[in-house]
Amino acid sequence: MERLLYYAWKHKLFPLTELRTTNGQLIEVIDTGIQNTNAGPDFFNAKIKIDGILWVGNVEIHHLSSDWFLHGHDKDRCYDSVILHVAEVVDAKVFRTSGEEIPQLQLTCPDYLLKNYCELSKSDSYPPCYAIIPDLSALQIHSWLTALQMERFEQKMVQVNERLTHFHGNWEDAFFVTLARNLGFGLNGDAFEMWANKIPLRSVDKHRDNLFQIEALFFGQAGLLEVEGGDEYYCQLRKEYHYLSYKFGLSPMDVKQWKFLRLRPSNFPHVRIAQLACLYHRSYGLFSQIMEATTLESLRSLLRGGASEYWSTHYTFGGNSPSHPKTWSDDTLNLIIINTVVTFLYTIGHYKGEDSYCARAATFLEKMKPESNQIIRMWSDCGIKAAHAGDSQALIQLKKAYCDQKKCLYCRFGYEYLKRKSSNISKENRKE
Repeated sequence: MERLLYYAWKHKLFPLTELRTTNGQLIEVIDTGIQNTNAGPDFFNAKIKIDGILWVGNVEIHHLSSDWFLHGHDKDRCYDSVILHVAEVVDAKVFRTSGEEIPQLQLTCPDYLLKNYCELSKSDSYPPCYAIIPDLSALQIHSWLTALQMERFEQKMVQVNERLTHFHGNWEDAFFVTLARNLGFGLNGDAFEMWANKIPLRSVDKHRDNLFQIEALFFGQAGLLEVEGGDEYYCQLRKEYHYLSYKFGLSPMDVKQWKFLRLRPSNFPHVRIAQLACLYHRSYGLFSQIMEATTLESLRSLLRGGASEYWSTHYTFGGNSPSHPKTWSDDTLNLIIINTVVTFLYTIGHYKGEDSYCARAATFLEKMKPESNQIIRMWSDCGIKAAHAGDSQALIQLKKAYCDQKKCLYCRFGYEYLKRKSSNISKENRKE
């Protein structure tokens, strides 16, 4: 397996025997080099002694040495800098574009490494490396979680930048779409993003002082006012939307995009849209206010809204329900701050080159309690307890970007698992 061979080379997990080229030259690996994730040789700037002569250059790795020709490296001058070709199976000599032969090392992964990797990639237990987690030091766990939190920041920043490009650099529009998507909480995330992209905020601005008209536009664009009949409030909204859609040239989305199965009533699209309508009715310049908020209390005050009187006794149009205020709960507010506000603080900090925004994003996460979901509970059962929201974001990133993708070779916990297993096996071999 070529990917595992990269890993063995990078971490010097070679058999503890004398290494020689296929031509019998003695090899001493001083530095394996820096792994290249882009086009070109697999490892840059390696330092290798071949028959006592120090070579500095690049290393290419293949399962079959004949893959050198299959990939066209013999005709690519980018590979003339390769000083050593490593292959699990040497079935051909390899050459630079000049015709000069390149030294080759036949290297197989140790049996224990292959065995442990198979355990990681195929284990039914989740996460596969859970057995070594209780033995990890607090420093090992903290350093990896810190890196994962930054990785999650970067990943979310890419998504925001894509929306900014779509809206020609309009931050408020990109913020509205991101906020709406996050209110979908996974199940309706795509539908909310589709809906938010159909909301003309500049047209909404012309009716900011009229909550009823904002509701009509929001519900109408969601396709939730397309059915004939309904109670009086519904009919009034429908009539108003027909006027606004004609005025602004709007068309609704397909109502079939919305999902209701196994949703709590408080998460129904109707309720979330009513809450967003109320938020944008009372908060002109919302994005600017949020970006300048310096405390969690001021953020929650800006975001904590509600809905119009009709929704205090309704979850959808039609049948009444017991009266209940439709304000966002503390948990919902926290998720909005974590997934939307913090993301934009980090992104705008990078955009403006002002570290204060990024620092505020990190501070907000450290001051908030960790999220409570299946992923966080799973890691807690394995021995890693999130101390704050920054940790919970890191653990979510770990599951989605590494565990779910079976990228154990790129995970620090996976590295510790392989290293410790190999160490234990080496001790057992010495005892024998």
